[in-house]
Amino acid sequence: MQSTNEEHQWISERTKTFDSSGIRQVFSLASKLEKPINLSIGQPDFDVPDSVKRTLVEAIENGQNGYALTQGAPPLREKLQSQIDSEFDHRDREVFVSSGTSGGLVLAMMAMVNPGEEVIFLDPFFVMYESLVKLVGGIPVAVNSYPDFRPSIDKIEAAMTPRTKMLVVNSPANPTGVQFSDQEMRQLAELAKEKGVVLLSDEIYRLFSYDEPFVSPARYNDQTVVIDGFSKSYAMTGLRLGYVHGPHAIMEAMLKVQQYTFICAPHPVQIAGVTALDTDISQHVDDYRKKRDFMMDRLSKYYEISPPNGAFYLFPKLPGMNGDEFVARAIENNLLVIPGKIFSHQDTHFRISYAASDDTLDQGVEILKRMALSASNAGR
Repeated sequence: MQSTNEEHQWISERTKTFDSSGIRQVFSLASKLEKPINLSIGQPDFDVPDSVKRTLVEAIENGQNGYALTQGAPPLREKLQSQIDSEFDHRDREVFVSSGTSGGLVLAMMAMVNPGEEVIFLDPFFVMYESLVKLVGGIPVAVNSYPDFRPSIDKIEAAMTPRTKMLVVNSPANPTGVQFSDQEMRQLAELAKEKGVVLLSDEIYRLFSYDEPFVSPARYNDQTVVIDGFSKSYAMTGLRLGYVHGPHAIMEAMLKVQQYTFICAPHPVQIAGVTALDTDISQHVDDYRKKRDFMMDRLSKYYEISPPNGAFYLFPKLPGMNGDEFVARAIENNLLVIPGKIFSHQDTHFRISYAASDDTLDQGVEILKRMALSASNAGR
């Protein structure tokens, strides 16, 4: 059924400033293919830990299904606060529970970014950053980080203006898998502090650090706002549980917005989150390190790939064609990957998620090798 002109007039202008997620479009396509080799989806291939499932079921059966406090159920919030205090020892750092890290990002933008203010992030970037900035009337400023996807302090400082309100940092990063070094995090933290800019650190992949310990910029800037969650570490993507910590005044502003939007994260899921925090996922991290090594060993001979040291993504350079063409050819081979332009203002790369079974990775690698060789032969 076609929409009428009147219906189009009912739609707000803010929704017209960005498009639907290209990743979701690929996911929709995946649902229509029979047994695709899926290297597109950014969620763990392991299941929610059994102990977390049992706690969730028990919470539901015991009637803990009503609203939680807006700031979070006390058992979870207190446990999170204890861990955060132990790591940072900041006098003014409070935590609240959000409806996923995406919910945390929405609240951060709504609580801190005014129309016309600028938000800086690196290109490539997680798909939500640019759209959420536009949603609140802000101006997204993407700083090019090609070819190695590392933060250039000089470039970031050059992008700052009197209108700059926020600097968003994502490490380990989606879509590149790059994890910033201790020195890079210190420089970013000190730059934000010097310029009086809010530093927002998206740390959803922090436990998936393979080659060196993860360092939060909050270690070097006590005004840093940190967003984290349970989706990737504990495979709880559909359970929508995240948390945010930072200075009291900012947390209070974000909670005020949460009261009138999400209200609270699902109460029984918060109870399960307490169990999750006591669950060891180091074996999964080791498994993903091996998957990263396997993919790099098999594909780096055929594609130009900046070495990933965290998360579970590779961001290879396209072999002499644009992203849509490459993805279309992959689909012809029953393979699903994501065109890099979804995460970037450039169309030069594509994203692979190696959060998949070893058999799926093996099949996907063979197809990607054939596609690279075919593109090489066609270019001769």
